[in-house]
Amino acid sequence: MKLWGGRFAQATHKEVDAFNASLPFDYRLYAVDIEGSLAHSKMLHKQGFFTDEELAAVQKELKELLVRIEAGEIEWQIEYEDIHMQVEALLTEKLGPTAKKIHTARSRNDQVALDFKLYARNQATLTKKALDSLILLLTEVASQHLETILPGFTHLQHAQPITLAHHLMAYVEMFSRDSDRIQSTLDRMNLSPLGAGALATTTLNIDPLYTAKELNFAGVMRNSLDAVSDRDYVLELMSHNALIMMHLSRFSEELIIWNSAEYGYIRFQDAFATGSSMMPQKKNPDLPELIRGKTGRVYGSLVSLLTTMKALPLAYNKDMQEDKEAYFNSSDTALQCLSIFTFLFAEGVIFNEAKMAASAKKGYLNATDLADYLVEKKVPFRDAHHIVGELVALAIQKGVALEALSLLDFQSIHPEIESNVYEFLNLDACVKRRNQPGGPAPNRVLDHINFIKKQY
Repeated sequence: MKLWGGRFAQATHKEVDAFNASLPFDYRLYAVDIEGSLAHSKMLHKQGFFTDEELAAVQKELKELLVRIEAGEIEWQIEYEDIHMQVEALLTEKLGPTAKKIHTARSRNDQVALDFKLYARNQATLTKKALDSLILLLTEVASQHLETILPGFTHLQHAQPITLAHHLMAYVEMFSRDSDRIQSTLDRMNLSPLGAGALATTTLNIDPLYTAKELNFAGVMRNSLDAVSDRDYVLELMSHNALIMMHLSRFSEELIIWNSAEYGYIRFQDAFATGSSMMPQKKNPDLPELIRGKTGRVYGSLVSLLTTMKALPLAYNKDMQEDKEAYFNSSDTALQCLSIFTFLFAEGVIFNEAKMAASAKKGYLNATDLADYLVEKKVPFRDAHHIVGELVALAIQKGVALEALSLLDFQSIHPEIESNVYEFLNLDACVKRRNQPGGPAPNRVLDHINFIKKQY
């Protein structure tokens, strides 16, 4: 007999049960479901719906049920449809009529809204902690490479000299925004839906504010229709996960490129790479490749739920059962990838500073600095740009770096160039002169590092 089956003359067909049930995936809400029921039963006792003895029995059995579930002693039964009905049925088996009071003034609509919000809040908090750990790791690694020169790129072409610290701190900024976004959503979602009932609250004398306080919410949602139908916070968190994965994927792509023989900026420890079944020499960067690949999974989950929600009328509709698997997939993947990426970066990446420095000497990274040198001599920038272009062409023709040109070579293109030009063309000096806020000069990057350390 279904717990809602009073008006039904026939048992639900087993095929309907199989299609309708969410228990195969929403069972993972068991802990927050019990947490919500513990708070709800305390509120019912406060309002006179439970005696002292009944409350004690319900609280004791709910806590014991949590232990039994976590010990693997419970066999889920699909005919109960979802975790909420399964928990109530198990409670009823133990306590009989007393347990039948637990659903007083509560619908599965506000119950699932509460459970899902509690679960998402926990997962988002874990994700933020994982982000913060990665931020601190990258900041610490950056502090060790304030003067490690490597090329900065645009269009995957050598552009201007930067440092490894400056490059890593760019990702720190990305992940910091991700962390801030999660915190913003946690603040916004911090209202309890419990008490909304099916859609229009209840005529019974309950105290939703009490329950909200018990569950560490700041208050109660302001509209009961919205309370049971809102999944904006889920979509926000899934959107944040998609951005996190995008940032991890970009970083993974760079590690993959940097690990190639053509770049050689890094190599992976053997324990963090795999080989080929056919080619004995291969050492493949599978971890960053998998992170890059799993990004599509997180994007797909977000688009799936956006599509599910786009045409739903108020209030609750069964379509919304599709929110769980999409969110679980998104959250699990983002958390797993954050964890493995942090582990990989902390233990598995070895930097080749000499290769970075050698690479920085190619591609005429100091060309813009030469143009700036001419600007300081009152040459209009557009003219300076053209002059340096000619000098680069001359250096290419001779097969040398800009700084390897003779002073006569420089003066053949522009006679006002003097011997101090070589000071401007030194890569270390190029970086140190880029001392604008946000620039790669070591003192500026150190300011950035210190700011992040104070935040986290």
